[in-house]
Amino acid sequence: MDAQLALTEINAIREIVPDYTPAQQALDEIEKHNGNMATAFSDLWVEKNGALALPEKKSLWQTTLKVLRNELCGDEGFRGQIKEYTKNPGSSPLLTGLIVSLVGIAGANGLPIDPAIATVIVLYILKIGLNIFCEYTEPPES
Repeated sequence: MDAQLALTEINAIREIVPDYTPAQQALDEIEKHNGNMATAFSDLWVEKNGALALPEKKSLWQTTLKVLRNELCGDEGFRGQIKEYTKNPGSSPLLTGLIVSLVGIAGANGLPIDPAIATVIVLYILKIGLNIFCEYTEPPES
């Protein structure tokens, strides 16, 4: 599921976190790709970690979201942070808290995500909603 951010959304987020450099870097990248978060994520990943040779038909974006799904969808703390932010979407501390939390959760699971990459993922989850994210990335039943 691809989600796009409109320029007005990008600018609104810029105003929420004007002094948070990783978020500004992520927003620059998203804007450069006309709001496409998956492409921005891929470019930031390559910039931070180098290119990965993935099997054909495997998307680094989708694979990362699936890996994070288990941690984020079952983490009541993260879910609570999302709820708090959606109640107060103009809060810089709540937004940066979500980003820092995601970096910590990912790092604890061996996934090297820096704050700019985490910003893209958090914005994606906020755009589509955590429940949809959790449903969408759920592995098919066998």
